[in-house]
Amino acid sequence: MSLPNHFELLATCGAARTGRLTTPHGVVRTPAFMPVGTAGAMKGMHWREVREAGADIVLGNTYHLMLRPGAERIAALGGLQKFTTWGGPMLTDSGGFQVMSLAELRKVSEHAVTFRSHIDGAKVELSPERSIEVQRLLGSDIVMQLDELVRLPAERSEIERAMQLSLRWAERSQRAFETASAGTMMFGIVQGGDVPELRHASARVLVEIGFHGYAIGGLAVGEPQSVMLSMIEETAPALPQERPRYLMGVGTPEDILEAVARGVDMFDCVMPTRNGRHGMAFTRFGQINLRNARHIDDPRPLDEESPWPAARNYSRAYLHHLVRSGETLGAMLLSEINVAYYQQLMQGIRDAIAGARFEDFQKQTRADWARGDIASR
Repeated sequence: MSLPNHFELLATCGAARTGRLTTPHGVVRTPAFMPVGTAGAMKGMHWREVREAGADIVLGNTYHLMLRPGAERIAALGGLQKFTTWGGPMLTDSGGFQVMSLAELRKVSEHAVTFRSHIDGAKVELSPERSIEVQRLLGSDIVMQLDELVRLPAERSEIERAMQLSLRWAERSQRAFETASAGTMMFGIVQGGDVPELRHASARVLVEIGFHGYAIGGLAVGEPQSVMLSMIEETAPALPQERPRYLMGVGTPEDILEAVARGVDMFDCVMPTRNGRHGMAFTRFGQINLRNARHIDDPRPLDEESPWPAARNYSRAYLHHLVRSGETLGAMLLSEINVAYYQQLMQGIRDAIAGARFEDFQKQTRADWARGDIASR
């Protein structure tokens, strides 16, 4: 199936790519990291801070939003961008991952997955058609097909069953998307677990169906990093060069650096805000645990050279105090510091690819991480 292409590849450096994805709500610079606003909110952050940190696009979640406040209600209120005041590009996932990980008494059939809501126990049915309907009601710029996720390790027979079901759901999702408004995109999701031939088969069928972009799903679900990277190496070359590639649910700065080197364009993960709520900061020196007593009398900021004000202006002693006292401000400051660091990393990656020096950027970034945090005085 031939679909309009909204992605422009601007430069490559080895397998690494930088480009521009045009959506109805704005342009996304790639490689891009999408902060996760699961239920229409970025935990611990204002939307303006997400924007100021440099994020072009964020992620919303179909499962949570369809259960509360409801897709029809959000549509009546002007769509998710207006409802949240984010206003910029937004990708919504299909809800499949949350159904598999959160819902009680779920049952998967050819038609749909049925489950009990984790909120009130109500019975809910999520079919490929309903998933696309919800995402269209939300007003998402990029919608995802419904798929079935299998956690690794798993038996090959179970991986193949879920992969084949996901392909059939991909076709149904595509048909349900056909009347979507111009400029809106839909991504297919490559499944196949840790079995290369299943990954190849999944990618081949999805490309034949035709999507605006392609996601690599079913990774970062318990497998070693080496397995994840090998599956990216198997999958990315099987996807069209001219379409964006999205690695779902990844991840750490190291994972992102490795995946970009293998041709991935888009990422999402809850790690920046989740780790911030637990007293962890991401910096160019690596992760810093503000719970540690070594920070109790330290007047220095996390990184005096950071472009993000909170990383420069607050002392480690103060951040340590906030974290140990359970003050909400501590989680808020560390969340924004972390989101800003991820965006700083992505900007560095984009600049390095455009300047044909991505390998040098990788080496310098890893050297900074290996050096570790500055020693206490």
